[in-house]
Amino acid sequence: MSHQRSARRTFLKSSLGMAGAVAFTWGTPAVQARGANERLTLGILGCSRGLVVGKEMAEQGVRVVSVYDPDAARVEKVSQHFQLKRAAKDLREVLDNKSIDAVLVATPDHWHAPASILSADAGKHVYVEKPCSHNIREGRLMVEAARRNKIVMHVGSQSRSTPVIQKPIQMIREGMIGDVLVAKAWNSQRRPNIGHVAPSKPPGGFDYDQWVGPAVWQPFRKNCYHYTWHWWYNFGTGDAGNDGVHELDIAVWGLGIDSHPSSVSGYGVKMYFDDDQQFPDTQYVTYDYPANGEPGQRRMLVYEQRIWSPYLQEGQENGNAFYGTKGMLILGKHDGWQLFGERNKLIAEEKGTYAIAPHVQEFIDAVKSGRRSNTDIEIGHRSATLIHLANIVARTGRPVRFDPTAEQILDNPEANALIRREYRDHWATPKGS
Repeated sequence: MSHQRSARRTFLKSSLGMAGAVAFTWGTPAVQARGANERLTLGILGCSRGLVVGKEMAEQGVRVVSVYDPDAARVEKVSQHFQLKRAAKDLREVLDNKSIDAVLVATPDHWHAPASILSADAGKHVYVEKPCSHNIREGRLMVEAARRNKIVMHVGSQSRSTPVIQKPIQMIREGMIGDVLVAKAWNSQRRPNIGHVAPSKPPGGFDYDQWVGPAVWQPFRKNCYHYTWHWWYNFGTGDAGNDGVHELDIAVWGLGIDSHPSSVSGYGVKMYFDDDQQFPDTQYVTYDYPANGEPGQRRMLVYEQRIWSPYLQEGQENGNAFYGTKGMLILGKHDGWQLFGERNKLIAEEKGTYAIAPHVQEFIDAVKSGRRSNTDIEIGHRSATLIHLANIVARTGRPVRFDPTAEQILDNPEANALIRREYRDHWATPKGS
């Protein structure tokens, strides 16, 4: 074994032995605590991703008692897995079920906020998949719903609970690469072409009206259906919201930022795909956190997206880079991390990938202890706001100045109108939206 490799291992043992116990203050007591030995009951909304996370919750002692999805085939599969005699025919059946303690919101993006707010107002704790919201205003309404109902609202950004990702973030906080002035997050992968498709009749067993919910009505298209809804303004948030939000969340976590940016510039366009996708396949966006505006105080975040890339960037498909005054750290949620000192000297590294199990356990622990989780809705809202601002810059073709306190875009009415969305007349439309 080389002296350099031995030194790296010694460093890891001495400085990073706290693996899963990163010394951050995740939140303050904010919710009604459950009994430490009390078994939680769960309702699942959305039976694709809901099955993946629901299985993990069941393995950790949570009892799944109800499921709902507009697709009958998916409902049947999930109901059989959890040995349920019947499934809910309407989302409101889950909300009205007094035996349910918590709800897993694993719907398409346009349902995240409405379902989470309704669940909170029904007194249920919420595990909501990322991005937590479809737009900036919805995110603020989610924070308000969690606070007034004193419930845990936990966002499914699982990197926050994964030891192999917690460790390098702690190293950054401890100054291992000096003052980190710039972070970069990238989403570089190859997505399929969704084609050009005319409206058609929904498939049998799929309740399209319930699926559309409070969103503006538009005719069914088979390339705006399972998963491909991500690329449509009415239902998704593009690949920035689908995958990029993971890396952006890690970036602001590493920078130690607990506010919104003050300005956002860049662009987003379709450069590769000839299909019905409405969101950019290519984005380059910079976020400025000015602090007091003096050298050493400002922070910059850069987001890159190329969803036509058949290659890796910095050895990572999707990843992060943190640029400090004494070194650099490269991190990928699938492949671990490398910490470099001056002149690219490799100081420490570790292989590993993100995991769902610790994040599920974090949610359960937060519910039982009565504290906010490590990915509280306020944290999720700040990260989701980054992708919403990136998409607003892409749609308007102009940079924006953002008021972090009022959560308003300044001097640009066209862009500011996009911090909200239009809804149809529907019982699930969030109040105050």
